Amino acid sequence: MSGEFDYIKRNLYSVMEKIEKAALKSGRTAKDIKLVAVTKTVEPERIMKILDEGILDLGENRVQELTKKYDILNSRECKWHLIGHLQTNKVKYIVDKVSLIHSVDRIELAKEIQKRAEAIGKIIDVLVQVNVSGEESKFGISVEDAYGLVREISSMPNLRVKGLMTMAPYAENPESVRYVFSKLRDLSIDIGKEKLDNSNMEILSMGMSNDFEVAIEEGASLVRIGTALFGKRN
Repeated sequence: MSGEFDYIKRNLYSVMEKIEKAALKSGRTAKDIKLVAVTKTVEPERIMKILDEGILDLGENRVQELTKKYDILNSRECKWHLIGHLQTNKVKYIVDKVSLIHSVDRIELAKEIQKRAEAIGKIIDVLVQVNVSGEESKFGISVEDAYGLVREISSMPNLRVKGLMTMAPYAENPESVRYVFSKLRDLSIDIGKEKLDNSNMEILSMGMSNDFEVAIEEGASLVRIGTALFGKRN
């Protein structure tokens, strides 16, 4: 297992070096960027290796996988992020477990989170997911409707909008999707100017293994990295 540990450790150092360089280009440092390790299909034993390196923010796409790993790793000081599409009927399983929900893209989902959060006396931090590219295969509200959704959520006492999230189309050349990140940054600035209740735009969750450097250059404050840390998965 030591070889596996060295593999993940080397990958982490490489990713952190790239984060630092990209952050400097945007006038920041690596300390300004939160790294969320995407643990989709990664076994708990391998996740522990990234926790041992001090990366405590873990991102899961599926509710069932998150709850299973939560039970195994709940003795560790990790913070769970739900980064995948969330069905309203699954909210009840994760509302007491997550640090941040990245994928709020419709008012029905926000209302369900509010109901479940109120029932347990908890305030839930969320991001509004925006489909900047307009791809039909991607979830997220349109750029045009994002402000309206943030405004509606801002009236919900048990939700706090902490920012925006997007997924860029996969591209061999990350430069071709730079516009996605810059557009989300601009949207974030515009919404932030409205100073809505229970809302701020401190988090820009954008950038994955193949494009996180460009995302950081365009203002990302949180990147979601899986393959670059753990290798390709099934």
